[in-house]
Amino acid sequence: MVRPIPGRTPPGLINLYSDTQTKPSRAMREAIMSAEVGDEQRGEDPSVNALCERMADLMGKEAAVFMPSGTMCNEVAVLVHCRPGDEVIGASDCHILGYEGGAPAALAGVLVTPLASVRGQFTPEQVEAGVRFRSRYSPNTRLMTAEQTANMGGGAVWPVAQLNAVAQAAKKHGLATHLDGARLMNAVVASGVAAKEHAAGFDTAWLDFTKGLGAPIGAVLCGSREMIDIAWRWKQRMGGALRQGGIAAAGCLYALDHNIERLAEDHANARALAAGLGQLPGVTAETPETNLVFFDVSGTGMTGDAFCRAMEAEGVRVGAQGPGPGRVRACTHLDISAADIRTALDVAERVVTRARKAA
Repeated sequence: MVRPIPGRTPPGLINLYSDTQTKPSRAMREAIMSAEVGDEQRGEDPSVNALCERMADLMGKEAAVFMPSGTMCNEVAVLVHCRPGDEVIGASDCHILGYEGGAPAALAGVLVTPLASVRGQFTPEQVEAGVRFRSRYSPNTRLMTAEQTANMGGGAVWPVAQLNAVAQAAKKHGLATHLDGARLMNAVVASGVAAKEHAAGFDTAWLDFTKGLGAPIGAVLCGSREMIDIAWRWKQRMGGALRQGGIAAAGCLYALDHNIERLAEDHANARALAAGLGQLPGVTAETPETNLVFFDVSGTGMTGDAFCRAMEAEGVRVGAQGPGPGRVRACTHLDISAADIRTALDVAERVVTRARKAA
């Protein structure tokens, strides 16, 4: 992945690097400004309380806790479910394993063992095969995690039946289950299946508000009351407890009210982008299911890094993404319009044309 360069976002940049790049709208900022607030640590912030109540209901769980980030949701869940020396199993390209700074090992003292995945998904048979025989010589396989949607799987949506099947396989062997729902609402909109049905087989599940939902901060972890009580202790220990957290929660509440159904626009823009990229000579594009577009520029003679630098020089930011030196990711979101997609495709065509002439 291209390392970000510190500094201000260039004016006019079409930022397809990630849906984390969204800026809160004026209406969201007004909701934040007028938020009712109190001491979140004492349970006295009405906006945080309202958000957690809504999220518990949305996920079909007993309780919820507000967190500053999705990574904290994942790591607190690992700490809730596991003890030092335990093992977590999940997709080989899952976020917990590859993009959280080794936190499961550093913070919880647990091992994350990858399961070979296809578009970020695996099978019940793989779960059963991944559970170790209980022995004092090996770690206890304690937790199974799945990611909906699968980021490195190209934003693929797990069918709910398959989610239920892998969760059942895990529970058959006494494992806890955790759903990384960073882009869960993208899956909900794409599949037409309610969030609580995606989360039904999982002991803990969370939703991120800083991606397609467009809030500047916040994620919510949901589970049983007992698990959320334990999660709160870990949140406190990790410095995640807030005071007037309603300032952040108000943006999340606004997102629940206004920014879910419109995710379908992001999905349509992603399909248009992938279709246009796939028509460029030397470029192969995967068909997106949601808002992530993965494509390969190796056939142009360029590496992914070189392609990204050339695109940004003309005002479009995308990110090089493995595996493979030519794989690139683009991500649509609420700050990207259909016109932006057409402009990005024009820039990509110029970049590819120059590269092929140079080759």
